Amino acid sequence: MPMWIYVFILSIVVLALSTTSSDDHSANFSYSGPNGPDKWGSLSPSYAACSNGKVQSPVNLAKADIVFNKELKSLDSHYLPTNATLVNNIVNIGVHFEGKVGDINICGTNYSLKQLHWHSPSEHWVDGRTHDAELHLVHLSEDNNTAVVAMLYKLGDPDPIISKIEDKLVELDKENCAGHKDARIALGTFDVEEINRSIHRRYYRYVGSLTTPPCTEGVIWNIFDKVRTLSKRQLELLKAPLDSEYKHNARPIQPLNGRKIEMYRQPNQ
Repeated sequence: MPMWIYVFILSIVVLALSTTSSDDHSANFSYSGPNGPDKWGSLSPSYAACSNGKVQSPVNLAKADIVFNKELKSLDSHYLPTNATLVNNIVNIGVHFEGKVGDINICGTNYSLKQLHWHSPSEHWVDGRTHDAELHLVHLSEDNNTAVVAMLYKLGDPDPIISKIEDKLVELDKENCAGHKDARIALGTFDVEEINRSIHRRYYRYVGSLTTPPCTEGVIWNIFDKVRTLSKRQLELLKAPLDSEYKHNARPIQPLNGRKIEMYRQPNQ
């Protein structure tokens, strides 16, 4: 093959790849309308679990479905301060960690914290009641299995975690208004000490899925019983950079299909 033809073909391939990667930050699903949750499974073959899966998330944490499991262990965490970036994930606002921030151990397997993000209103319900927001801390094991630690919020006093990034959320909103949808705001060293203090408390555990497409199953969910608070302003800041179809970014409740929700509580609680 003449060299000029090889170079031409290579340039076309590179262009195609760059075009594909530039669209990676765009979501092809939403929380209402023709691309809403009831249509997710038909939007792509890789999203089939969103419609056909039997162990999907989120779920209602109803008393009738909760069993105390004395074999469960405290979710001891080993999080350390590390560099982080505030990101508009299009469907939610998140904090991505650039280095190793730490891990939790579940049944002898270490899951490393990779990122955290918020949903509003909460995705998980408690006895048929929703909350104002929900924080997801997403962890991966070395073999790419997923575990999520979730915390529910109600309106009240400001949340210390969100307080650390309020000014950056304002900056992210300004970037969004300027048309920079893929803006990334450096946070510097992000200290998750507040999460460390919360991690040992009572929690619910069940096996479910990602709550956004592709709705991959096998996710180990750990939802803390203690409800945190955030201020009305903080809730507004978490919504502000998002487009209208993602400001309400909670997937509807999914059927348990026979699953039981296990509960851990510290001895003498």
